[in-house]
Amino acid sequence: MNRLVRLGFVFGLMTGAVLPLQAETDKVTNVPDSVSLFSYARADGQSGLRFAWSPDGKQWLSVADGYDYVKCDFGPWGREKKMFAPHLWQNTSDGSWHCVWTATRSGKVLAHAASPDLLKWGAQSYFTEADRQKYESASAFPTKAVQVTVDGKQADGWMQRVPYAVVEQLTRYAEHKKYRQQLYDERAEQDPVRFAGLKPVTASVEVHASDGKAISDHLIGIFFEDINYAADGGLYAELVQNRDFEYSPKDGSHQRWNSDYAWSVAGGEGSLSVATDAPIHENNPHYAVLDIKQAGAALQNDGFDGIALKKGEKYDFSCFARIAAGSKGGKVEVSLLDENGKTVGTASVKVTSTKWKTQKAVLVAKADVAAAKLALRPEEAGTYHFDMVSLFPQHTFKGRKNGLRADLAQTLADLHPRFVRFPGGCVAHGDGIDNIYDWKGSIGPLEARKPLRNLWGYHQTRGLGYFEYFQFCEDIGAEPVPVVAAGVPCQNSGTCSHHSKDELGCNGQQGGIPMDEMPAYVQDVLDLIEYANGDARKTEWGRKRAEAGHPEPFHLKYIGIGNEDLITEVFEERFTMIYNAVREKYPEVTVIGTVGPFYEGTDYDEGWKLATRLEVPMVDEHYYVAPGWFIHNQDYYDRYDRHKSKVYLGEYAAHLPGRPSNLETALSEALYLTAVERNADVVTMTSYAPLLAKEGHTQWRPDLIYFNNGEVKLTPDYYTQQLFRQNAGNEYFASTIRLDNQQDAVRKRIGVSAVKDAVTGDYIVKLVNMLPVEVTSQVKLDGISLDGSKAQKTVLTGRPADEHVCPVTESFDIQGEDFVYTLPAYSLTVIRIGQTLKK
Repeated sequence: MNRLVRLGFVFGLMTGAVLPLQAETDKVTNVPDSVSLFSYARADGQSGLRFAWSPDGKQWLSVADGYDYVKCDFGPWGREKKMFAPHLWQNTSDGSWHCVWTATRSGKVLAHAASPDLLKWGAQSYFTEADRQKYESASAFPTKAVQVTVDGKQADGWMQRVPYAVVEQLTRYAEHKKYRQQLYDERAEQDPVRFAGLKPVTASVEVHASDGKAISDHLIGIFFEDINYAADGGLYAELVQNRDFEYSPKDGSHQRWNSDYAWSVAGGEGSLSVATDAPIHENNPHYAVLDIKQAGAALQNDGFDGIALKKGEKYDFSCFARIAAGSKGGKVEVSLLDENGKTVGTASVKVTSTKWKTQKAVLVAKADVAAAKLALRPEEAGTYHFDMVSLFPQHTFKGRKNGLRADLAQTLADLHPRFVRFPGGCVAHGDGIDNIYDWKGSIGPLEARKPLRNLWGYHQTRGLGYFEYFQFCEDIGAEPVPVVAAGVPCQNSGTCSHHSKDELGCNGQQGGIPMDEMPAYVQDVLDLIEYANGDARKTEWGRKRAEAGHPEPFHLKYIGIGNEDLITEVFEERFTMIYNAVREKYPEVTVIGTVGPFYEGTDYDEGWKLATRLEVPMVDEHYYVAPGWFIHNQDYYDRYDRHKSKVYLGEYAAHLPGRPSNLETALSEALYLTAVERNADVVTMTSYAPLLAKEGHTQWRPDLIYFNNGEVKLTPDYYTQQLFRQNAGNEYFASTIRLDNQQDAVRKRIGVSAVKDAVTGDYIVKLVNMLPVEVTSQVKLDGISLDGSKAQKTVLTGRPADEHVCPVTESFDIQGEDFVYTLPAYSLTVIRIGQTLKK
């Protein structure tokens, strides 16, 4: 094969294009001009659109072994997205391809998508049988419903004649995708074979300090989502579970969830019931009714997997309480009980009024207890009403009332994030439009906040609400980045909305907020910005912020609209409406759009088209991928247009089989971040996801930080984030790397990034080695004298499967104009060269 033919073949693999690999006179003549193309899907709906072809209509050959060229997006998670009986045809007027399929088992919902080439498919539309005619073309290329045998199995589908070049194009495209996937599936456990006989590598690294460019100083931040019990029972320091008696079976999958969940009556003669007449607030309608027949009975709360107590620590108890008419009331003992029922802390309150009154007390723990209980024991018989029963450690982060768990919050602060994205991704836009996170329901007095079912399957008290998010950002010096729904819910919703009860409307991604309700929703978004930035005396929402204890503005600069949504007409119409309103009223606030949940595909393409058309200043990209993807896509942002939207890489992580957090995942992320730093003129923000996970309640892995009631456990991935943030810069220097081993697999596993921190004047060199051998590097900062400079190195290293490694920092000697450093096998090294530099 000559060089021109080879280049054409490689380009064809990369693009899926049908290219003339030789001159027309050299055209291959031993293939048919046209063949029969059969389009189908698995009968159970668990596949996408597939193809087979036949030269004679009798013997059928699978195209690319059953590769799925387009999959259905309709319906909730994973296997619930189905494709039945896809009907494919080509429009004779413009050559475009169209496919209509049944998207549900009932057959009541249909879907449509179009493609110019059968490879890239546009946004999907969903409709009922009555609307089918709108999506089917009268000028369609003729097709025929047939049943054929493919790979030994019978399949129903549609047949039409096409040029054989179409089959070649489909095959090249799929084979290229499969080849790339093989690269992405490379794992460190295969390295003994992949790098058998590999000797230590020698590298020459020249950093061109005269060739610098300004980069974002907001590159590393954090993304908080209430998943894995990250808020209630986690970062939010409240120790009482179901304090508001608002748990409901509708909150999630827990079979015993109801208003008295986590509560019980122990000792004596007493009973617990839940009532709703004359509540504290309409948003908090349920409260406990404790009927005491004989003194000695106590209302107990189990906490979140128990209540962790520290000896000598003080705990603030509070509740709303009243007595029923005809009851005498009296003293109520408030106790902390250890696992054996022994009292390890006590105080008392007096409940004698028939009106709701706030009761407060301080308890001191006399012992360390891993799983204590809170008990309320009236000393007099009678009927008592309790609500908003709360126990907070006085030692919260920054000593805030209604504050955050000190050790978890400090762990986040130790990352020194430049921003915090909140309150979540899928949590923010919810399961169906009725579950969209309404920020106004998360502020104000705790008893007036509106609890919300969590899309991840549990209850949100929203004691950790928008005010607390803003305050936390201020406390740690991070920019707040709230994310609001773009008028549509999560793309995986499966819940009916208030305005539609049919099967089409019950899949929430199809049903955005009705357009007649959108002006009110847009106003809510504008009110949010006013809440953050408005004058405390001149604006309504600025006054509400001041009433909460913060008269000064929070200086909001960014707002996200949407979260990895399906980029459909429903989305585009609503996003555009919100975006234009924010841009008009608050042009100083940067709007962050969305381009779907993947690094490629329909939503990615359509999202970028929309962002370019509207001139959205920044878009939010997400991708969870294998370590091999990070290794083989270090050029991903090199090709981005510097004149289009900036990029916020809002959610990403390396995923291995079994989803561990180990050194391999951490190093692959570090390797990729060296490339991101190189492109930090276009990628201005990044955040790993998810952030927090409570042991025993982990719904998604991996996560950056794991915790239980008494301990915080950091992952290697955490240290990668910390090292890159603590050693960030705002000027990037190009570098040249020369290796004595030219294997592609070797070259791609060595990463270098050099930056300057303008605040300290330090030069910082990050070196990543994902090889099983050492790499001895000679590093030269061209144009800078290092002689006599102070430096330190921080090294994160170990075996790829290690889950418990942490970095080690020590001084590092530099003599002469450059320095030699040997990178350990499987390591991330950060060398920081101090302020005594001589130019």
